[in-house]
Amino acid sequence: MVAHVTSVSFEVFGKVQGVYFRKYTQAKAKELGLTGWVQNTQTGSVIGVIHGLTENLERMADWLQNVGSPKSKISHAKLDWQHNGPSPTTSFVIKR
Repeated sequence: MVAHVTSVSFEVFGKVQGVYFRKYTQAKAKELGLTGWVQNTQTGSVIGVIHGLTENLERMADWLQNVGSPKSKISHAKLDWQHNGPSPTTSFVIKR
């Protein structure tokens, strides 16, 4: 049986580029068993999509809004929750 997952699209604002935010996001997502991607934007924010079980996504959402990488300074984050079927990806990647 395939587990149904939830997806969260996110954008994080503040000092989130040049502080290894994507690398730490990937590591946290892998730690929580999540899949998806993360990418810098030209406007200085970081965007991405994560897929997984709701409980783990809630932990990741808290991390994206309140923790981040050690040198980041998060001002705010936008999250868009969507309930989906099976996860469309099998890993978590950093897009360039």
